[in-house]
Amino acid sequence: MVAPDPTRDRLDFDVLVIGSGIAGLHYALRVADHARVGLVTKMNAANSATQWAQGGIAAVIDPLDSFEDHVQDTLRAGAGLCDEEVVRFVVERGPEAIDSLLQYGVDFDRSGEAELYYDLGREGGHTKRRVLHHRDATGREIERALLQRATRHPNLELLDYHIAVDLITAHKAGRTEPNRALGAYVLDSRSGEVLRIGARITLLATGGAGKVYLYTSNPDIASGDGIAMAYRAGATIANMEFMQFHPTCLFHPDAGSFLISEAVRGEGGILRNRSGEAFMERYSEQKDLAPRDIVARAIDTELKVSGDDFVHLDITHRDAEYVRTRFPTIYERCMSFGIDMTKEPIPVVPAMHYCCGGVRTGLTGESDLTNLFATGEVANTGLHGANRLASNSLLEAMVFSEAAADETIRRLPDVDPPGELASWESGDAVESHEAVIITQNWDEIRRFMWNYVSIVRSDRRLARAEHRIKLLQEEINEYYWDFKLTPDLIELRNLATTAKLIVQAAQFRKESRGLHYNLDHPERDDEHYLHATLLQRGDEPRPSRR
Repeated sequence: MVAPDPTRDRLDFDVLVIGSGIAGLHYALRVADHARVGLVTKMNAANSATQWAQGGIAAVIDPLDSFEDHVQDTLRAGAGLCDEEVVRFVVERGPEAIDSLLQYGVDFDRSGEAELYYDLGREGGHTKRRVLHHRDATGREIERALLQRATRHPNLELLDYHIAVDLITAHKAGRTEPNRALGAYVLDSRSGEVLRIGARITLLATGGAGKVYLYTSNPDIASGDGIAMAYRAGATIANMEFMQFHPTCLFHPDAGSFLISEAVRGEGGILRNRSGEAFMERYSEQKDLAPRDIVARAIDTELKVSGDDFVHLDITHRDAEYVRTRFPTIYERCMSFGIDMTKEPIPVVPAMHYCCGGVRTGLTGESDLTNLFATGEVANTGLHGANRLASNSLLEAMVFSEAAADETIRRLPDVDPPGELASWESGDAVESHEAVIITQNWDEIRRFMWNYVSIVRSDRRLARAEHRIKLLQEEINEYYWDFKLTPDLIELRNLATTAKLIVQAAQFRKESRGLHYNLDHPERDDEHYLHATLLQRGDEPRPSRR
């Protein structure tokens, strides 16, 4: 790894990667064998959503499983909006993705049973056991293995504590050539300097947008940065109405929305209301193994009817030693709050978990802005449709990062360098002494998004959210141009842009499907809404059949 020089205000690479989770790291490692790669990450490189992933990665490994079963489970969960070509593309490359992770040194749990080499878990929506895992900290293990390789690669320069401000495009640079990505303006959080980073090809791997909501399982960095930057650059954004709420996050005032993996239900955990009733049979034939959208709405309904603050997730009927061994991270976290999950049920509530929408891409991971690629949660590939099947996200990140790397390596010799790029102009911006404005607006966005645009929506709630975000964006934009950049200000601007896109998409879809449930339009409408919702700067939301 080459150490960055803090005196430079212009950096150039063949390829710029923004984000250091599984998507960004796998792509960077593949491309760095052929070109100079700069990887920007706004905290330390290990701080990513990948690091938080508990459950695992879904792939067809068991001889009793099949690609077709995995495809059909994914299509069923996606409520009619998955692109079947994409689903098959991803599922059929699952074993290759696992082989790549094994080559990186990822240690998946093994099984003592002769017919299963790996200890395969089962999660909601899956009809077979196909989730490879490293106990209940799979993401942490994957991040460890990839990052260990990345820090040693001679062609990979890692710039931590750098946050991307905006993408640089040919049109933004004032050129008459066809528009293309040329790199990004990036703030060095430690020095306060904005760098010009030029690149022939740029990859967004910035993750999701969980911090748009008051309650989320996501890390603090998940502020929709890549989605907002791509939108401002002119790329098409798709399906932002489909925000997945994980049904089971630990309910405790000091827990910080700690995720209780879906694998707990996969291993026999039962959801019960405060009266002890197992209620999921009233909502789905799959009971506790129903897809996340159904389970989250069921819990939301139970809480509204009862007035309770949480429901229980009960796995006390399983062997205590098995529970401690299979879920050591969850067990220890619960014990730190005085909850022994082997003897008492876990109090849980839903929280925002995964953004199924994002930057619209094709099978190579490229957006409709030339030389701008996007992989991982920031992208909308067509795999998830209206609801993501559990543990398909890490698989999608690996498969599309591989595809994007292949296309990047093939294309690079024919891509012109970015050329002259203007320095960042701060104008008359001054230091801000009113950080309270940022925290106030951040809190307001997250609260009204939770109250008006979360698990259950209505036309009136969405109209209120639209009104609030319009006023807040005016205030935020004025503040953005008057004061010098800080990471908090950049994130707030992106948070507001992402919130606006979610509201616009939700208003456009006058039906209920998958993760989007509207009380005023409670039925699924295949005649009018069997399509993706597309958003592009300067245009009204529009439909598209993939």
